[in-house]
Amino acid sequence: MRFLVDECTGPTVAEWLRNQKHEVFSVFEEARGMDDDDIILKALEENWILITNDKDFGEKVYRDGRLHRGIILLRLEDERSQSKIQVLSRLLKIYPDRLSNTFVVVTEKQVRFARR
Repeated sequence: MRFLVDECTGPTVAEWLRNQKHEVFSVFEEARGMDDDDIILKALEENWILITNDKDFGEKVYRDGRLHRGIILLRLEDERSQSKIQVLSRLLKIYPDRLSNTFVVVTEKQVRFARR
């Protein structure tokens, strides 16, 4: 799969995804400081699934009507990289076929596929 990892999600998550044989663009490593509008546009145009902790992307999709190729919003109590990796590992194992073109909100206990 192709993932665009937002700056706030971090390089450790990006590296873990690469080690899982996914194609990854890391904003932290490759475009630090990139604007959210540019991030969502890049993800759309280049067919990346965006992984972020930034709630602003929910507003961009649901309030502003921005199109996307898939967004995984991590809403975790524990923001450490290892917690993000555990949640993503479970998500990718159980729902790999449901991530494209979907807005997914993930917590430590729940996965919610939001409607457009």
